[in-house]
Amino acid sequence: MKKILVLGCGKKIPPGDPTKDQITTLDINPNVGADIIHDLDKFPYPFADNEFDQIHLDNVLEHLTDVIAVMEELHRISKPNAEIVVIVPYFRSIWAALDPTHKHFFTVDSLSYFDQNHIYHQRYAYSSVKFEITSRKFNHFIDKSWFRRLVLPLANSWPNYYETYFSHLYPMEDLTYFLKVIK
Repeated sequence: MKKILVLGCGKKIPPGDPTKDQITTLDINPNVGADIIHDLDKFPYPFADNEFDQIHLDNVLEHLTDVIAVMEELHRISKPNAEIVVIVPYFRSIWAALDPTHKHFFTVDSLSYFDQNHIYHQRYAYSSVKFEITSRKFNHFIDKSWFRRLVLPLANSWPNYYETYFSHLYPMEDLTYFLKVIK
């Protein structure tokens, strides 16, 4: 049975149909009914090494102070080959700049600094932890208008091209990274 962690859960659980005994929820807000109350800017997180098969952060990472430290902590508490799902507002979205608690903005390559196969990681190596970005999807869990259904396949097929040439004309709302933990 997969062990799933939902960080900054609010009142959400990940998509699909996981059973409650598979999921551990964590949030800083004691009013949302999370299993664990903890500030994600405080390290270490209250979990053992190599504990989780899957970790979800839905609109959480942009609120945290140190992205590198968070990624290192996610790596520590994940099992080898675990899946990390990170949903963030896309940097061109109005939602990215609207919230005064957002500390970071994300492009299609922002997490490439942690992907062992990407030139950014090879060149700069801000951290020794390694992930593989298995995919990036714009507006993956958002209901799509008819126009988005036309643009989205193009944006998701060629994300760097979309970002460079078209995202200023028609910005997507969010970006989902699917990462595999490399240990």
